[in-house]
Amino acid sequence: MNETTTNVLLIEDNPGDADLVRLRLVEGQSAVKVNCVSRLADGLASLSRETPSLVLLDLNLPDSHGADTFRRLMEHSPNVPVVVLSGQDDEVLAMKAVHHGVQDYLVKGNISSKNLERAMRYAVERQALLRSLEIAQKQQLEFKNQFLSHVSHELRTPLTCIHQYVTLLLDGLAGPVAPEQADHLKTVLKSVNQLHAMIRDLLEATRAESGKMRIEPRCISLNELVQQAAAMLRPTADEKKVGLEVGIDHRLPLVHADPDRVLEVLINLADNAIKFTAPDGAVMLQATMVDADPGSAYISVSDTGRGIGPEAKALIFERLYQDPNSVDNNRSGLGLGLFISREIVRLHQGRIWVSSEPGQGSTFTFTLPIFSLPKLLAPVVTYQAQLRPDMVLVRIELTPLSNPPRGNWKETWQQCLETVRRCIYLDKDLLLPPMGAAGSAETFYVVACTDLQRSGIMTTRIREQLERVPDLKSKCTVTITSVPVQLPATDTKQSLDQQIQSVAGCVTQMIFSGLERKQLSTGKSSKNAN
Repeated sequence: MNETTTNVLLIEDNPGDADLVRLRLVEGQSAVKVNCVSRLADGLASLSRETPSLVLLDLNLPDSHGADTFRRLMEHSPNVPVVVLSGQDDEVLAMKAVHHGVQDYLVKGNISSKNLERAMRYAVERQALLRSLEIAQKQQLEFKNQFLSHVSHELRTPLTCIHQYVTLLLDGLAGPVAPEQADHLKTVLKSVNQLHAMIRDLLEATRAESGKMRIEPRCISLNELVQQAAAMLRPTADEKKVGLEVGIDHRLPLVHADPDRVLEVLINLADNAIKFTAPDGAVMLQATMVDADPGSAYISVSDTGRGIGPEAKALIFERLYQDPNSVDNNRSGLGLGLFISREIVRLHQGRIWVSSEPGQGSTFTFTLPIFSLPKLLAPVVTYQAQLRPDMVLVRIELTPLSNPPRGNWKETWQQCLETVRRCIYLDKDLLLPPMGAAGSAETFYVVACTDLQRSGIMTTRIREQLERVPDLKSKCTVTITSVPVQLPATDTKQSLDQQIQSVAGCVTQMIFSGLERKQLSTGKSSKNAN
């Protein structure tokens, strides 16, 4: 050991074993300072106050036993080296401990001052090496991501220039183009678009790997997204003579997800399905509910293609992986699409997997969380195991003064949403997630546990704070309305959960009615503009 004093935290409830360990440490040649506690909770508290050089851990304590002891310790302080001191010569338990990050496993009856000192020294050194390796890997990953991001951005500029000039030539703006020349230019344009897609995927994968990929969840209808994905890919399917069908479970409620990101996953999966399906085959997009998992919506893309082998299935969602058995002329990407899709689904707290057999087609399935309004409402609309007596639905609508909106509209409405969030009482009010797909107008809803008269105080506060948002008056108008929420009768025999469900149903109906009026109004405005 080093000449400096080694601070050891000994977690041991048996006084005799604790004294024996202290004796062995004193017999050693190193300067050691021992802090002994008899409970795991006391050890975790000590670790929160001060980080020791090493922890010597007994597994059977008054408040923890066996493998759970080192699991809890490693979760609390993963960077502190741990040596287990056990009365059991249990090889299976020792392997579990090592797999969880424990540096060594010693049996108390075989401990000598020499082997204890050696185990402690090796544990500290190994932990330091692991930490150095972890830091080096993080630095290497950060450098790689920065390099890829920089190169990708730099490649975009010349590619954009090539795209613009090739398009100019194809449109005949630089003079007549012979048919054969036009064919060559179309080939160039196709390759440029392919490179653009590769660079976009590379940037997305880099963001995902570095934890910088973000989602902006809204309450959305899967029906609209699936239909939109099918409409966008139908020309590709028709060109290849592949049937493209849609199946929607009409029991599906709203899901809480980022519509743009979910559409990206759908298009990626469906495009792959069409690509690897022979002419006269079929691709099916489905969104369903599964009775065994009522909290999730299941979205699947099935095809009648060549299928995927067991080895490929195990690796297909990994970064840069491409099935070596796939047809060469179909491999037009970097093998990043499924990796990006997996990361998007993971950010939604969902799962994605594939079911496939060679020659039997494939089915890719992913899940998204169902939007549960009763679950969100429950802690807000109840007090002392009873429903609050009054509730109001406050509607804040932002309508742009121009179409398209001026400036960065997304940044503007997000700033307004954050302003509204600061104006409510978290224990008595609930700001709902944005509803429907993002559009030119944005509407926010607040369920406020107050009566209609007192809600005026809230709406005044919201209006005053929104007026302070920079340049908001020059970009949009703000309309704030309050409508009472119809509550169950006071003499109802419904349980509290049933009452919350009733309130959630009423609020949902009020919101849907507002969204329908908004869509009708938007449609009329579009017609008038035309």
